[in-house]
Amino acid sequence: MRELFAGTKIGGIEVKNRFVRSATWENMATAEGELTPEIYDIYAALARGGVGLIITGYANVVAEEKPNPGMFGIYDDSFIENYRKLTDLVHLSGSKIVLQAAYGGTKTSYDLGERMIFAPSAVAERNTGVVGTAMTRADIRYIVAAFAAAARRAREGGFDGIEVHGAHTYLINQFLSPYYNRREDEYGGSLENRLRFLADICREIQREAGRDFPLWVKLTCCEFFDGGLTFAETLEICRRLQELGVSALEITGNIHSQAEQMIGQEFDGYKIQEQIYFRDYAAAAAEAVELPVIVVGGIKEYEPVEDLLQQSRIAGFGLSRPLLAEPGLIGRWQQGERVKVKCIRCSKCRTDRGNYCVVFAPRD
Repeated sequence: MRELFAGTKIGGIEVKNRFVRSATWENMATAEGELTPEIYDIYAALARGGVGLIITGYANVVAEEKPNPGMFGIYDDSFIENYRKLTDLVHLSGSKIVLQAAYGGTKTSYDLGERMIFAPSAVAERNTGVVGTAMTRADIRYIVAAFAAAARRAREGGFDGIEVHGAHTYLINQFLSPYYNRREDEYGGSLENRLRFLADICREIQREAGRDFPLWVKLTCCEFFDGGLTFAETLEICRRLQELGVSALEITGNIHSQAEQMIGQEFDGYKIQEQIYFRDYAAAAAEAVELPVIVVGGIKEYEPVEDLLQQSRIAGFGLSRPLLAEPGLIGRWQQGERVKVKCIRCSKCRTDRGNYCVVFAPRD
C-alpha cells in the first residue's frame, strides 16, 4: 500500500511526501524577473508548511518575451546567485524545488506593443486573439538553446530539477496542437513532426544540463475543442517523452477558471471530475507509461487524494490556489486534520499587488 506521507522518489527526486505545489504565478518578481523579499517569504512558508516539492512560478527563458508581469526570469546567468538563496531556503525545511521554464507566446495580452511574439503559425490564440509570428528554423534553434541554457542555470542555482511547460496554450503546446500548428515543414503536420520542437528542447536540455538532472514536462490532457490536441495524441506524446528520457510528467488541462462549469463533461472518452478535475486522464497516462505522473487541479479534500493514490499509478498530487489560501495545509493533513481546503476558487487572487488569497490570507 502506497502512502501519501512517506519518503519516495518522484521523477528522479527524493521527496518527503507526494504533495506538490504546482507552478503558481506570484506576480511579485521585479520587471527584470529578479526575486523579491516577498517571494522568499512565500517559498519559505510553503516549505515550512509541509509540501514535499515546490514547482516555481514559470520563468521566461528569453528576456524579450514575458507573457505576464512579475514573472521569474531565467534568461541570464545573473539570476543564478539569487536562485541559490531561494533553493537553500526551501531545502532547509526538507522540501524540494523544481524550476518551471516557459515561453508564453500568444496566450498573452500583456505589454504587446511592438515586441516579437513567436508562434508555430500565424493563428490567433482562441482566448486572447493575439496572432504571433511564425517561427523560422533559426528562431526554433534560438528558443531550443534558451531552454537548454535555462536548465543549466537551474542546476547551478541549486534546483532539484526543471519542468518544461508544454501546456496551457503556451508555445510548446501550440506546436503540439494541430489547430495552432499549420506548418508544412518538419515541425508541422504529423504528430511526430509537431512533437519535434519539444523533443529538440528535451535533448538539448539533457546535453547542456546533464541527463542526470531531472527533467519534467507539463502537458495538457487535451484541448477540449474540435480540431485541437486529443487525449490519444497526448498519450502518444507521453510515450515518446519516456523514450527520450524525461523523468516525470505533470497532467493538467487548458480550462483555466472554467473547470467548475465543465465538471461532468466528457472529452475524448473521459470526464472532468468534481474532485481532482483531470484524475481520469492522469490515471490513464500513468497506465500508458512507466514514468511518474503528477495530476494537478481540483483537490478539495484529503480523502479523494488518498483514494486515487490507491486506485491508480499516479505518483504525485499538485495544488496551486489552495496553498495561496493556506500554505500550511499539507502539514495539517499530515498531522491528521482532514479539513477541506479553504480555497473557494473565486479567482480573485490575481491582483495588481501580486497574486495572493484576498479572502483567507489578505495582505496589509
